[in-house]
Amino acid sequence: MPEMTPTTPLGDGEEVLTSFRADRATYIRTNTWMAVIAMAAGMAILWFLENPHVWTGAVGGLLAVAIRAFYLMSEEMSVRWDLTNQRLLGPMTRTIRLGEVKELNKLGNVVQVVTTTGDKHLVKYQADPNETIRQINAAKLGGSL
Repeated sequence: MPEMTPTTPLGDGEEVLTSFRADRATYIRTNTWMAVIAMAAGMAILWFLENPHVWTGAVGGLLAVAIRAFYLMSEEMSVRWDLTNQRLLGPMTRTIRLGEVKELNKLGNVVQVVTTTGDKHLVKYQADPNETIRQINAAKLGGSL
């Protein structure tokens, strides 16, 4: 598995101000809610189809999300975004110049970074997405975090 941290070298006068990592408790809480929704949806579908074993929808939904969460956890927990005084550096070679950041949207515990060219990047599983947005905006304005 490749390292999920920024590999882009820093430019002249560029310094890392802070880093954003996925929060383990937020990851677990998000996947717990996904499991609840998958369980309810599975049971509802089986009930609608008049299947006499509606409870198997709950088991299937729980297992599907639990296996996915377990399988992806190590990768998601290794993701790091670095905020510099000039750019937002994502996993591997993702690079967003701060002047190109058009919008910062909060989607649950995810911060969506939209660039002026329409590219979208997700900084996932943030314990405090509002604080992540505040820090990126502060760096854009050249202020302190």
